[in-house]
Amino acid sequence: MNPNANALPPRIVLASNNAGKLREFSSLFAPLGVQLLPQGELGVSEAEEPHPTFVENALAKARHASRATGLPAIADDSGLCVAALGNAPGVRSARYAQDAGAGQGDEANNRLLLQALQGQADRRASYVAVLVLVRAHDDPLPLIAQGQWHGEIAPAPRGGQGFGYDPCFYLPSHGKTVAELDPAEKNRCSHRAIALRALVASLHAQP
Repeated sequence: MNPNANALPPRIVLASNNAGKLREFSSLFAPLGVQLLPQGELGVSEAEEPHPTFVENALAKARHASRATGLPAIADDSGLCVAALGNAPGVRSARYAQDAGAGQGDEANNRLLLQALQGQADRRASYVAVLVLVRAHDDPLPLIAQGQWHGEIAPAPRGGQGFGYDPCFYLPSHGKTVAELDPAEKNRCSHRAIALRALVASLHAQP
């Protein structure tokens, strides 16, 4: 990827307070010459995410951050879709265990996921990320890009890198879970990297 840094605004608010996402996005945007400003550092509250789709939630978060700061904003909504579970946990990935009254946080989410797939032969899964960039809160033409990273759910967690479902998301092409990947390798091939490449390509395609 060799994008033109001038195609993106030089300063963009990142509509997330998730520490793992902040690390990944900072690494992904560094080659683009873009200064990412985490919304928490600007006093922006978390946006509501009531919608059933990734794109609606990402758009709500981006508009919220842009409205509060007057700056362009980028948001992602991402999660894990597991085929045998009807693409759950989906948009509720971060709150999967909490919704079920089974605790909260990454460890509880992974534990519930493995319980839900006990005895299930179909372990196919996808990490999904939808990125939305708005130049203003009322931008009538937001840029939207999607990335999917296909793999399967491992029988048990492995690895100590990453966050979220990374210890359980197994990549047959690598013979590793995402949590066993070097962070730089993850950033090259993750669902967020795929979505970012698509976002930059859409910028280049604009007249």
